[in-house]
Amino acid sequence: MLDANLTTQLQTYLAKLTLPIEITANIDDSAASREMAELLQAIAALSNKITLVEHHDASERTPSFAIKRVGDTIGGIRFAGIPMGHEFTSLVLALLQAGGHPPKVDDDVIEQIRALDGEYKFETYISLSCQNCPEVVQALNLLAVLNPNVQHVMIDGALFQEEVAQRDIMAVPSIYLNGASFGQGRMGIEEILAKLDSGAGERAAHKLAQKDVFDVLVVGGGPAGAAAAIYAARKGINTGVVAERFGGQVLDTMSIENFISVQETEGPKLVAALEQHVKSYEVDVMNVQRADKLIPGGDAIEVQLASGASLKAKTVILATGARWRSMNVPGEQAYRNKGVTYCPHCDGPLFKGKRVAVIGGGNSGVEAAIDLAGIVAHVTLLEFGSELRADEVLKRKLRSLPNVRVITDAQTTEVFGDGSKLQGLRYTDRKHGEASNAAHTLELEGIFVQIGLLPNTDWLQGTVALSKHGEIEVDARGQTSVPGVFAAGDVTTVPYKQIVIAMGEGSKAALSAFDHLIRTSAPVEERVAA
Repeated sequence: MLDANLTTQLQTYLAKLTLPIEITANIDDSAASREMAELLQAIAALSNKITLVEHHDASERTPSFAIKRVGDTIGGIRFAGIPMGHEFTSLVLALLQAGGHPPKVDDDVIEQIRALDGEYKFETYISLSCQNCPEVVQALNLLAVLNPNVQHVMIDGALFQEEVAQRDIMAVPSIYLNGASFGQGRMGIEEILAKLDSGAGERAAHKLAQKDVFDVLVVGGGPAGAAAAIYAARKGINTGVVAERFGGQVLDTMSIENFISVQETEGPKLVAALEQHVKSYEVDVMNVQRADKLIPGGDAIEVQLASGASLKAKTVILATGARWRSMNVPGEQAYRNKGVTYCPHCDGPLFKGKRVAVIGGGNSGVEAAIDLAGIVAHVTLLEFGSELRADEVLKRKLRSLPNVRVITDAQTTEVFGDGSKLQGLRYTDRKHGEASNAAHTLELEGIFVQIGLLPNTDWLQGTVALSKHGEIEVDARGQTSVPGVFAAGDVTTVPYKQIVIAMGEGSKAALSAFDHLIRTSAPVEERVAA
């Protein structure tokens, strides 16, 4: 299971263990148990600080294993499933942190974790192909390492399908706390703590209110925002980044193959590198903070946050990116995460052997249909236009798949279900008109929406000039209609929404903001002469 290269890497990591740990495997004679035992035996053989105990306890999920420090009475971390794929990093970190290796989080976060009162039993349902799940698993594992009142189990939904069916789980990650639903989707440690610690928001808002006026404040932490922050910080000016979710849409991107000089990578890996690069400079990163209002001013521009806090800056760069576009039909929101989903890589394995639809015939829609065809029983792809808009190579691949049906000129009109989970959708035939509008019903267990993005500009209405599509209008320098306010990335009118373009635009916006600062801070006679 572990090849030579992976074994060498793991042995290097395990050399960092300072405390003895015990792995208790709950296995039987199933194939999955044998596979788990093989993995754990290989790991235990790499360090004399790891002890492996194998047994069978019918009261625990089988197969599963717990990780704890020798001497602890409670195994705070448990993996119900074989944590390979995206979750292998979660396993490595759990071993290191249980073994005394310090986590890479701020000291105030560690103190906040240790101060949590009460009993917390978390369960997280994941799929091994989900790139969003590891962040949740790793955050909750860290809570369990640092606070004895916290327990966490990662559950592979593909392996424990009966549980998934009983709880009607149709999207991952799905998080339960003490038996009740706690949250769905990607969630970092700061977001989790904000939900657990009722006073966290007020304390964070008070802390933000004490900040000095920034020279440049970047709103948004995606590729454009990260590039802007780096270019601004390199000028030696006071730079801040405020973001609802550092990384933005890139965190939800499975495979990136067009980022120049990097032949192939994954979204979360790129975001981790971006965050590390930003933090290598003196940039004040304020994560899990949503901008709510922009108030232009004379000496300083104000950005009000949803938390109630407010930040001020001499210049602002708007890089709030975009979000998945919804179909906006009856039933869509009611069955969101109950069959309607937006991430085929994350949620696809939960629909194994079922009937699904993909809405959208662009590259993302066709790629989703191709990926899902290898998992589900049947895929129906619905495209609003008269032909698919994807690249020809993708269309050829799609046409070769026997369990895929393509319907063009199809307008989805309704999503329906039984109140708890999705049962299907209805659509009209745009080509043949009203005569064929009735009786087009698809019975389905899942719908994957892939119809593009919407700019995150709702909070900017009436402040900066927006296009008819809601994008921020910018000139060649990234300047908006408001002096001192610049914008970059997918939120703007700049065409071609690509990571590499967003980075270039973010860099340009930072250089323009710096130029604006120089010109507006110079003495009056110098500005006139210029």
